[in-house]
Amino acid sequence: MYKSLIRPVLFKFDPEAVHHFTFSMLKNFGFLARIFFPKPVADKRLEREVFGLKFKNPVGLAAGFDKNAVLFNELADLGFGFVEIGTVTPKAQAGNPKKRLFRLIEDGGIINRMGFNNDGLEAAIEKLKGNKGKIIIGGNIGKNTDTTPEHYTRDYLECFDGLHPYVDYFVLNVSCPNVGSHAKLEDVEYLRELITEVKKINQSKTVQKPVLLKIAPDLNDHQLDEIIELIAETKIDGVIVSNTSVNREGLKTPPEVLAEIGNGGLSGKPIRERSTRMIRYLSEKSNRAFPIIGVGGIHSAKDAIEKLDAGASLVQLYTGFIYEGPELINDINREVLKRASRLPR
Repeated sequence: MYKSLIRPVLFKFDPEAVHHFTFSMLKNFGFLARIFFPKPVADKRLEREVFGLKFKNPVGLAAGFDKNAVLFNELADLGFGFVEIGTVTPKAQAGNPKKRLFRLIEDGGIINRMGFNNDGLEAAIEKLKGNKGKIIIGGNIGKNTDTTPEHYTRDYLECFDGLHPYVDYFVLNVSCPNVGSHAKLEDVEYLRELITEVKKINQSKTVQKPVLLKIAPDLNDHQLDEIIELIAETKIDGVIVSNTSVNREGLKTPPEVLAEIGNGGLSGKPIRERSTRMIRYLSEKSNRAFPIIGVGGIHSAKDAIEKLDAGASLVQLYTGFIYEGPELINDINREVLKRASRLPR
C-alpha cells in the first residue's frame, strides 16, 4: 500500500515538508498505522543480544529521522527493534539554510545537508521522560556548529552526561559531512582523546552505557585498519557502518542536477555496496572482535541479509524506510526467521 498509494503522493512534495507532515500524522494519528500497515512480526527467534542489550529484533531506525525524540513510542509500534534519536547537540540550532534535503529518485538515494538541526539537549531529555519502555533507544550525539575546535569534546561530554539516564546506548557522530571542521572529527588522535574522556564519565556512573562510533563510507582500508586498532585500544563497544557519503561516482542522476543540488551527504542505494564491503572488512580483519551495526542502502530484505552475512549484528534503516515504507521492517524480519528455520537445531 505504501509504495503503490502513499509514496507517489508524498514524493510530489518537498522532502523536508513531507518529513514534518509524516511526523505530525504519526504523532497524532499513529493508531491508523495499525489499520493501514501489517501487524509487526514478533518472534523470540528474532531477539538479539548485542553489547549487553537485548533487542526484540535486529531492525532499527537510524539517527536523523527522530532527531528530537518525538516519535520513538510510535515508531516502536511500527515494529522497529530499536530507534536512534538525534543527532542531539547541547544547544538548539536551526541547521543549514533550506533547501537542504533532496531525493535522487533514479538512484534510490537522498542527499542531505541538514547540519544537525535539532531542538537541543534539554528538549530531547524532556521528550525522553515520556518513554513508555517499548523499545531500546540510542542517543546519537554531536557538537554545535558554532563550537570552536578546542571545545568539541566539551559538547560531546555535555550531551553524554545529560542523556545518560534516558538512553540505552550512545553513538559518537564524528562522520557527518555537513558540520564544520569535519577533518578533525575523524582524526584518529582526536577520536582517541574523545573516546577516553567519554569513557571516564561512563565509568563514573552506577550503570555504564554502551558507546559506539559512527564512521563514514568513504574511508580507505588504511583508515579502517586504524579504526580497528582504535577500538582494540579504547575498548569502545562497537561501530556503526556507515554514515552518508560525499562520493558521487556512478550515479544515474545527471551531473547538472547534482551540481544544482550542491554539497551534502549521500545515502540510500548508491552506498549499499561500499557500506557492506566496509562491514565485511572490519569484521574479517578484526576476527569479529566487536559488534557492528550495518546501515546504508537497505531497501529490501536481501540488502539487510547481505549486511548481516557480512558481519553486522544489527541493521538500521533510513533512506530505505522513506522509499519502501514500514512494510520493509516486516520483510526483513520474515527473511531472518526463514533463515533461522533452515539452520540445524
